[in-house]
Amino acid sequence: MAIPRSLRWIALLAALVVGACAGAGSPSPTAGPSGGPGGTCPAAPAASGTPTGWDTVSQKPTRFPSVITAPSYCGKTRFLFSFLSADNRPIGSPDLKAQIAFYDLGRDPAKPTIAVTGTFIWAIEGQRGIYTADVDFPESGDWGAEFTTTQSGAASETTRFVFEVQAKDPTVGVGNQAPSVKTPTAADVGGRLKEISTDTSPDPAFYQLSVDQALAQHKPFVLVFATPAFCQSRQCGPTLDAMKAFARTQPGVTFIHVEPYQLKFSDGRLQPVLDANGQLQATQQTNTWGLTAEPWIFVVSKTGVITGSFDLIASTEELKAAIAAAI
Repeated sequence: MAIPRSLRWIALLAALVVGACAGAGSPSPTAGPSGGPGGTCPAAPAASGTPTGWDTVSQKPTRFPSVITAPSYCGKTRFLFSFLSADNRPIGSPDLKAQIAFYDLGRDPAKPTIAVTGTFIWAIEGQRGIYTADVDFPESGDWGAEFTTTQSGAASETTRFVFEVQAKDPTVGVGNQAPSVKTPTAADVGGRLKEISTDTSPDPAFYQLSVDQALAQHKPFVLVFATPAFCQSRQCGPTLDAMKAFARTQPGVTFIHVEPYQLKFSDGRLQPVLDANGQLQATQQTNTWGLTAEPWIFVVSKTGVITGSFDLIASTEELKAAIAAAI
């Protein structure tokens, strides 16, 4: 299966990455894919139309929630979101606080069942940021998220957003055994890293072991699926750079970088192998791990169990917690 699934990131990330989007008028809340622990769960009754109070057209906010994790999945989910201004500028920042109440719309659209606080993370330090919240959805179906934002010197705002929680996550998740796959290493190409990585400044340490070798040697490792040259989310380069810096603080952990798309080395550089429709194609490794987007970071224990799964970006605190569970 090809990963053009990840093209659903573009609506949000083009705004978060580039700044202001083309066009005028107020944006609607946007969405893109996510991932979590996998598995299935029961389905809630279907909501009857748009429940009272959940008509987003009637809302007049100045901060528009942009939900990155859509579809979300049952069970424990890392819910990612940010905010855009009325002219499509990203406005997520450390001083903009966000509370979220989740409603199971098929059960009771007037009563929240989950309440969380968003934690701000810089996707690129000082330039753009996102929020993350750990959410455990007990069942699939129609859900609503009520965002309450506060910022010093400004009035608080509450905005609602309707989304779907799906039953089964295709991405291998926390608690699952890591799939054993052969991934490209420096040894495969005689040390010529430009033949296996689109990173313009690759860290050789990220290409010493293949995933199957790390698993066979019982080494805890961090796996980064990212393609700086062909990234659909435009976040791969910054995330990979952040992981290279973080790796220098983790001498006992192996780091592995893998390009998620099929590439060939031609005319002195890696070039994409496109399908009949001119679309990027996922590698076998990407499909085996069930990725729905890029970049993606996994942390794997010395026993081969996944202890961390992070789409887009991960905070230092999240990574350290996952690594502590892996060693």
